[in-house]
Amino acid sequence: MNETVRILVVDDEAMIVMTVEDALRQAGYDVEIAHCGSDALSMLERIPEIAGIVTDIRMGNGTTGWELGREARRHNPAVAIVYMSGDSAADYPAEGVPGSIIVHKPFAPDQIASAISTQLNKIASGLG
Repeated sequence: MNETVRILVVDDEAMIVMTVEDALRQAGYDVEIAHCGSDALSMLERIPEIAGIVTDIRMGNGTTGWELGREARRHNPAVAIVYMSGDSAADYPAEGVPGSIIVHKPFAPDQIASAISTQLNKIASGLG
């Protein structure tokens, strides 16, 4: 079903990356991994077929998830974006890109797969 859809997962915490990667692979997505925002930005340049991004917001120094979302949308206005946050959710209305979604940590792995699927479906139907 989703075998050709590529999702980029961005987080600096290895356990979260593994959890999200497993959930997305089980849902049938191809998954790319970046451990910081700047690596994610360079992957977006190299891999234009990325259809969605699941990103943490605060990843140490450097590019934030908010900045990544805005830059990703400049590259591809139709990219689906799901933010993950334990403490930055209050900033979502001002910082999140239009048509994105935020999932609060801690979360069940299936929530991430459901969130990206919902975002991709909205974009495919012209509602995103």
